[in-house]
Amino acid sequence: MNSNELQAVLRWPEQLEKLPPCQDACPSRNDIRGWIAAIAQSKIEGPGREDVFTLAWNRLVSTNPFPATMGRICPAPCETRCNRHHKDGAVAIHALERYIGDWALRNRLALPLLDGNPQPESIGVIGAGPAGLSFACQMARRGYRVSVYEAAPEPGGMLRYGIPEYRLPKHVRDGEIQRILNLGVDLMLNTRIGRDVALAELYTRHGRLFLGIGAQQGRSLRIPGEEGPGVWNGVDFLSRVHRGQYVAVGGRAAVIGGGNSAINAARVARRKGAEVFLLYRRTRDEMPAIDTEIEDALQEGVNIEYLATPREVLREGGRIRAIRVQKMQLARTDTTGRRRPVPIAGAEYDLPVDSVIAAISQEPVWDNLGELNPRGTWMECDATGRVDSQLWAGGDIRGLGIASRAIAQGGQAAEAMHAQLRGLAAIESTLGLAITADQIQLDYYAEQSPVKLPARPPEEWLTEPDREICQTIPEDGFQQEISRCFSCGLCFGCQHCWMYCDPSSYTRLQEPGPGAYFSLDLESCEACGKCIDVCPCGFLSLRETAQASTA
Repeated sequence: MNSNELQAVLRWPEQLEKLPPCQDACPSRNDIRGWIAAIAQSKIEGPGREDVFTLAWNRLVSTNPFPATMGRICPAPCETRCNRHHKDGAVAIHALERYIGDWALRNRLALPLLDGNPQPESIGVIGAGPAGLSFACQMARRGYRVSVYEAAPEPGGMLRYGIPEYRLPKHVRDGEIQRILNLGVDLMLNTRIGRDVALAELYTRHGRLFLGIGAQQGRSLRIPGEEGPGVWNGVDFLSRVHRGQYVAVGGRAAVIGGGNSAINAARVARRKGAEVFLLYRRTRDEMPAIDTEIEDALQEGVNIEYLATPREVLREGGRIRAIRVQKMQLARTDTTGRRRPVPIAGAEYDLPVDSVIAAISQEPVWDNLGELNPRGTWMECDATGRVDSQLWAGGDIRGLGIASRAIAQGGQAAEAMHAQLRGLAAIESTLGLAITADQIQLDYYAEQSPVKLPARPPEEWLTEPDREICQTIPEDGFQQEISRCFSCGLCFGCQHCWMYCDPSSYTRLQEPGPGAYFSLDLESCEACGKCIDVCPCGFLSLRETAQASTA
C-alpha cells in the first residue's frame, strides 16, 4: 500500500441465523426454536392449525420420539439456558413439548419416514429402554429392518420400571413406544441374550448391533445389617411396585440417596402408607434430583434429613428396628465438583424404621454379555457411541444420566451407523457459541410471566396415588407460552429492520417463512448499523470488511 492509499473498514449488516441457547443445552440438540417458531409465526403465514401442529411435531420428533414423555420427566436443561430467564422467567419449554406430544397421541400422528427406500441391512438392538428404542426409531425411519431384544416382559426400561405412574401415565409411555413399533420394528420380549439367543447368533442375524441394556442393578450400601429382609435397592423396589408385587415397607421407611430414583422411591413408599425419612449426605443445594420433585415430596410429607448417611441397619430377631445415622459436614470440593461430606465425630443417632430402600446409584449387569466389555464396568466408545465396526452403545451403560441423554445417544448412534453403512461423510457438528442475553434487545419484549402447569390439589395426591399430578396446559395457556419465545438468533418478522432503513435496503419477501421475511440489498446499504441496533432477536450481525481506498 503506497502513501496515497488508506485502509478503510466497511461495516455491513449480515443476516445470520445463530444457535439458540435452548438447543445448545438440549442433550438431543432438538430444534426447539424451530418447532416453536412454526406455531408462533403461523399467524403471519396463515396455514391451518392441523398443518402447523404437524409441522411443529415433525421438527420436534426429528431428534426426540418421546415428546409427551420427556415433557413430563425431563429436568429441562433447555429452560436453564433460556434467555427469557433474564427478563421474566424462562419459557416453559417442557410444558409446550408435552402439549404437542399429547396432541399427537390424541390425533394418532405417525413418525415421519426419512427415506422412502428400504435399506438391505438388518440391525439388532439389545435392550428396549429409552436409548435402544430411540436408536431403533431413527434406524427404522431411515428404512432399515430393526429387531429389538428385551429381557423384561415389557418394553421401556427405566421409563416403565423406574418412573411412577403419577409422573408418567401408562397410556402416554405405551402410546409413544407403540408409535416406534409401528415403523415396523420387531420386538422380542422375555429374550435374554446369552440365554435365549447366543451373542454369536445375533451377529449372524444382523450386520450391526446397538447395545442399550442400561444400568439395572442398584448398588448396595455396604454397611452392617444390610443383608436380610426389609432392605431393598431402589431399582428393585420401584420395579416390584410397578409389576404389582407385594412390597412390605411397614409404617416407617428410610430411603437413602438424593437423586431422582431416591425421590421416586420415597414418594412411592409414602403412597404405600409409610412415614418416610430420606437421608442425604449433602445439603439441598447439592441434591441432584429435580427441584420440583423435591418440593412435591415435601408437600406429600416426606421427611428429608440432610447431611446424614447410614452406618448400620439394626435388627432384632432378624427384623429391622432402626438405622444408625451418622451426621456429616461439608469439607473441600471433591472430584465431582461438590463439597465432600465428612463425618462429625461422635454425632450419631438411631432412627427407628421398619424398612430401608437404598437408591444411591446403579450399575450395568453384564451377565452373558461380558465378552463385549471384559472390564465389566461402563462401556467405552467414541462420541457417537461406536465401540467397534459392528457395535454401538448408548444410554446408562455408558454412565448414569437422564433419560433425554439416553434418547440423544440412541439417535446419535443411528446417525453415525447410517453414515457408515451408506458410505456417507461423518456428521460434523455445526454448533457454535449460543446467542446470549446481551445480544438480545430485552426491552423490546413485553413483560409476561410464564404459564404454570395446572396440578391436582395436594390433598388428592395420596388418596389417588397412581393418578397423574401435573396436567397438560390448556389451549390458551399454550398459545400464551408460545408467544413468549424470543426467537433468539432467528428472524420472526418484527419489521424493525425494514422500518428503520433509510435507503430501503430491506424488501419484504412475497412468500415468507419462519426465519425468512426480508431480503437485504447490500448495493443500496449505507452501512449505518441502525438495523442491527434495532433487531430484537440478534438475527442481524455486523460484518467488517477491510478495503483499500485512494486518498
